[in-house]
Amino acid sequence: MLSITEVGFRPFDVPLDEPFGIAGGTQHVARNVLVEVRLADGTRGLGEAAPFPAVNGETQDDALSALSGVRELLAGRDLRRLRPLAALCREALSGTPSALCAVETALLDAFARHHRLSLWSYFGGAETELVTDITIPTGDREHATTLAARAVLQGFDTLKIKLGGAELGLDVERVLAVHAAAPQAKLVLDANESLSARETLELLGALGPARRSVVLLEQPTPAADLDQLRQVREQSGIPVAADESARSTRDVLVIANAGAASVVNVKIMKTGVFEAWDMIRCARAHGLGLMVGGMVETELAMSTSACLAAGLGGFGFVDLDTPMFLSKRPLSGGFEQTGPRLRLDRIDTGHGVCLV
Repeated sequence: MLSITEVGFRPFDVPLDEPFGIAGGTQHVARNVLVEVRLADGTRGLGEAAPFPAVNGETQDDALSALSGVRELLAGRDLRRLRPLAALCREALSGTPSALCAVETALLDAFARHHRLSLWSYFGGAETELVTDITIPTGDREHATTLAARAVLQGFDTLKIKLGGAELGLDVERVLAVHAAAPQAKLVLDANESLSARETLELLGALGPARRSVVLLEQPTPAADLDQLRQVREQSGIPVAADESARSTRDVLVIANAGAASVVNVKIMKTGVFEAWDMIRCARAHGLGLMVGGMVETELAMSTSACLAAGLGGFGFVDLDTPMFLSKRPLSGGFEQTGPRLRLDRIDTGHGVCLV
């Protein structure tokens, strides 16, 4: 038996060097939660919850409150039974997916560290590295230009532009400004469900030749309206990714059957790790492309996502950039980053991230 002896958690606030703005609001501090699992042999596993109120209304207080009942639920249980443990946690934390993600991550990290195995290897070790995009948050045209020029100097060739929350004309100006500053870059446009199908198609029509640089439209329309999402996919001629629309394996199946999207954006923070794994299998079985992303997370959660994506392989779009927006934090390890390249095969055990 591999017994769990203790589960702890605490607030984990990390200021941002660069505000992270999306259509629904802006974060200046990542108000996250750190979870720690201890085993009888002294092994520790770490997990991170990154609630993002602007995305799903979930807050740090929500996550902390939900986690209060997990200690008794997990104490004394056998960590070797990971799937049944995950099912117990899912039932207890169904309303706070970021808290579920943190607990599952800590359990997986402890399990892998006990067996001296990296999560990258645990998930399959298919690819040794990923190449991430970098995000241009909401803001004005000048700021978008500055960030795009900086990204090019850092070696990024895919830029993800956050849209929505302002007049459509400003978004057109921002996309054109980014394209002018980085004419060779591929563009991912992410509206976080803030546009209608008509507005999305209008925006694309206003881009002129710059439209050819757009390689993905991420959740442009409301999550519950798959008809609009399908309309954008059919009429734009550009691949469409479902993000907020895809929060479970069942959602992936519905999206596939509706022909609503070309790609599914998998985020462990909105589903937990094991459900994300199941979503990946379902998406592949139905011919959907894969994207991996996250909320405003440190390298702890992002390295876990990177291990999952590189371990399984086959992700056409990678959006694991938020550690680059964060100020100093008491963490070390995880993926090894050089510009847009995230190397995973040098992680020794677990997700590789430790407290310092």
